[in-house]
Amino acid sequence: MNTPRGRPRDSDADRRILHAARQTLFTAGYAGLAIDEVAQRAGVAKTTLYRRWPTKDHLAIAVYADMLDRDVPVTDTSDVRTDLSTYLKQIAAALHRVRRAGRPEHDADPSAGIVAELVAAAARHADVGEAMRGLYQRRIRLAIELIQRATQRGELRAGTDPVLLLDQLAGALYYRVLITGAPVDDTYLERLVNAALDGALSTKEK
Repeated sequence: MNTPRGRPRDSDADRRILHAARQTLFTAGYAGLAIDEVAQRAGVAKTTLYRRWPTKDHLAIAVYADMLDRDVPVTDTSDVRTDLSTYLKQIAAALHRVRRAGRPEHDADPSAGIVAELVAAAARHADVGEAMRGLYQRRIRLAIELIQRATQRGELRAGTDPVLLLDQLAGALYYRVLITGAPVDDTYLERLVNAALDGALSTKEK
């Protein structure tokens, strides 16, 4: 007879911790994300939190992953232009919320803020980087499948490389957020999608 190892993970505690961490992160910023405060807000012992996320970096990445899962769904309406535009707008909105976390409402600083801290956290810890890549791999797979279905419907020309197309879109978006600090508004996203799809649309769609 097999004996269970330890107690099962408490999903309710996970939710409370992530909710408390998100509140703290968006109020106080990355520098103000204190494990003691998060544990107190969540009503759990610090040891409970540390067992799940051993460092502030791990916890911040978990908050970001939870936010993307909640706020950035990949939807398929059978209109690839609309679907990709919607997807990028949701990613841009999520990145903007993270970038603005902990800053005064009228702060016009265009720097990447916490987004850059998350990228740095993934570089500092191999397991955090692996978790970040795992998160994006799941989301990338869904977006690639969306592009593949558009190709099968005849919206995009045969032979369209879904990975390359997605790289063009997401790469430009993250470059703008992380490097240039230029605004990412609906007009820019519309131009980005149009430019990326220009060579991928089938003849009948142009």
